[in-house]
Amino acid sequence: MLFSEIVSIAIDSFLTSKVRFVLTALGMVIGTASLIVVVTIGLTGKQYVMGQIQAIGSNLIYVDYEGGSNVVAHTGVSNDLLTSDDIRAVQQQVPGIQAASPMVELHDRISLGGGKERDVRVLGVDPAYATVRNLEVVAGRFFDSEDSMSRTKVAEITEALAKKIYGSRDAAVGKNIKISALPFVIIGVFRERVETFGMSEIADDTILIPYSVSRNFTGNNNVKQIFFSVADAGDVPVATNMIQKIVQSRHRPESVYHVQNLTQLLSVAGKTANALTLVLLAIALVTLVVSGVGIMNIMLSNVRARIREIGIRKAIGATNREIKLQFLTEAVLISLSGGLAGTIIGLALPFSVRFFTEYRIPISGLSAIIAIFVASLVGVIFGTVPATRAAQLDPVEALHYE
Repeated sequence: MLFSEIVSIAIDSFLTSKVRFVLTALGMVIGTASLIVVVTIGLTGKQYVMGQIQAIGSNLIYVDYEGGSNVVAHTGVSNDLLTSDDIRAVQQQVPGIQAASPMVELHDRISLGGGKERDVRVLGVDPAYATVRNLEVVAGRFFDSEDSMSRTKVAEITEALAKKIYGSRDAAVGKNIKISALPFVIIGVFRERVETFGMSEIADDTILIPYSVSRNFTGNNNVKQIFFSVADAGDVPVATNMIQKIVQSRHRPESVYHVQNLTQLLSVAGKTANALTLVLLAIALVTLVVSGVGIMNIMLSNVRARIREIGIRKAIGATNREIKLQFLTEAVLISLSGGLAGTIIGLALPFSVRFFTEYRIPISGLSAIIAIFVASLVGVIFGTVPATRAAQLDPVEALHYE
């Protein structure tokens, strides 16, 4: 028997019981659509988390001084803090360093007028800090190397602080603000590209001033933290190790310095997103298995309803293999039809979001291929038992069946 003839008989069988065919395929439609939607949700979540972390700076490396040993603390030896000289040493010895900035942390109280004051965090940084930390200047400009070299008393304030004091970010530009009784001109308003909820060195009430000016307050070249940015994200692990060795070699052996980057955080976020996607996929696969059981039940019922037909076909020469292939083909066609419909529905969601909104939801073509393959596999697995039972029917008993 030709395969085209087998398919033709299967289609005729479907047309005689359309409602049963549609209801049987419906479970597969839901299962495959769920599978694609789950993959889309997982990819979207992963893309969002990765985007948030990369917006902070995927090429970012930062160095902190953690302190010394207990012996050092008890002997009264002074802290072995990082210095601006460490930055120059790293820039000279580590290839691929794109930008670097020290950070000095100060604290002050500023007047809000009307006798009100507010505690603020003042950070002394270099012009490259905006690049390293991937900051967004929303009004005015960021201070440049000329401002830094001439030690001009200029300042950048956060968008949140500008709105609290001046009502809007644009109104803050050009205003004077006193830091330690010295007047600074606000030349820019900035914000982080992603919300860190105060978990970074930048809080809502933060003011940035040139590092060269902040040294007037500290009286030395010590820094609290150093930030580096490399040109290629792939160089981050190697650069991190090199910076660790260089910084450690320039200070006392007992001093402890932490050199960290966001690569590990990116890796953890990616693994978490993948694990969540796998869990959701397992739930979608359960739906497909349930659909497969439904197909098997319907096909078993179909075999019982067509016993006389099977007996007649065997009597005129149909082999067990042809009977088995006939019913197996019908099971696969039901499963595959539902899989194709579910795939179309599953892909329609992200395409619709892309078409009607500005969000670029990722679309996985591989998930569609897998969904169709799984649908076909379910048809084969759960259609084998009914097909085998049909093939094993005795033609004489089948012909006598009423």
